[in-house]
Amino acid sequence: MEDLLRLHAPQVLGALVRRYGHFDQAEDAAQEALIAAAEQWPARGVPDNPRGWLIKVASRRLTDRLRSDTARRRREEAAAALTPTDAFTAPPPGEGGAGGRAPSEDDTLTLLFLCCHPALSPAAQIALTLRAVGGLTTAEIARAHLVPEATMAQRISRAKRTVRGTRFRPPEPQDRDGRLAAVLQVLYLIFNEGYTATSGPTLHRTDLAREAIRLTRSVRRLLPREGRVTGLLALILLTEARAPSRTGAHGELIPLDEQDRTRWERAAIEEGTALAAKALTQGPAGDYQLQAAIAALHDEAARAEDTDWPQILALYDLLVRRTPEPAAALGRAVAVAMVHGPEAGLAEVDALRERLAGHFRLDAVRAHLLERAGRREAACAAYRAAAAHTLSTPEARYLRMRAARLSG
Repeated sequence: MEDLLRLHAPQVLGALVRRYGHFDQAEDAAQEALIAAAEQWPARGVPDNPRGWLIKVASRRLTDRLRSDTARRRREEAAAALTPTDAFTAPPPGEGGAGGRAPSEDDTLTLLFLCCHPALSPAAQIALTLRAVGGLTTAEIARAHLVPEATMAQRISRAKRTVRGTRFRPPEPQDRDGRLAAVLQVLYLIFNEGYTATSGPTLHRTDLAREAIRLTRSVRRLLPREGRVTGLLALILLTEARAPSRTGAHGELIPLDEQDRTRWERAAIEEGTALAAKALTQGPAGDYQLQAAIAALHDEAARAEDTDWPQILALYDLLVRRTPEPAAALGRAVAVAMVHGPEAGLAEVDALRERLAGHFRLDAVRAHLLERAGRREAACAAYRAAAAHTLSTPEARYLRMRAARLSG
């Protein structure tokens, strides 16, 4: 039930926003419809067209809200009168929609681009879209951005106030390109939260990862010659291909160099590798194209020791010159260690202390490199520090296990 409602939530909100505007009130109406479904469906059964049911209920709630506002009564009643009675019943998959796409997909894509409104700052665009389209909680979004939850809550509230009352329309092609960078970053963050959940008992949130892949495929259908889109799709396919071997029988984390690579999804690797190569031909190599090329080198290695680390380091050198993201610099530190030795990698990690102070990944990478350098006590302390700062149960368990192994 939870997965079903999560799947339809952005589609319902997108349909309301596209029809009525009023983002904040549409979001409230969509939430009320989801609550009604959670209360009624377990007893009455899931309707044949769950999305249509949700959209109908939400549209009625929203219409009631808008009609109660005296200043807007006449306009909203006129809009309701012009709407066919069956307009909110979603047709079967494959029917309707521009270019053969189902309206539900159009609605989600419209919402995806509309949350990246020009009136919002890039940070606000990303936060609002993660909340409305990705279904992430404010706490999850805050952790993804390495900011306090209260700061992120204020950012999302300000974004909603900014777009309040705005009549949303599907973006024109020239406007769509201008919003693309924020849209792609949102999809990347949604996928990252799905691939490695920042909190909770499970490492992998399949629903979020699959939704990010689905949406990225949809964006690529709109912009097939855009290298950034092709690169992002390649990156997330190549990364998700490793998911079957990332956890053991009891949900424990298995690091990349210890994974059973025969369990990786070969079809996804082949598709991702082809897309990564194509992305490099579609204009200058950007962040996603370079990350996809790095992921392809990992996936193409039959064994961990076969990985082409010098080539990966060369790609990271290009990447860190393009992006200020500390995650890229941290990945480069690992590549430096694999090419020039753990002490060289530790020097790179220490240079990132100020930028990543208090983040568990810095301590985790540092612990790994200390272990490789034979500095067992320091590595044990770093593993424990990393475990203390992560909210992910599988990651904390893995880090504590490494510390326990080193301490005997």
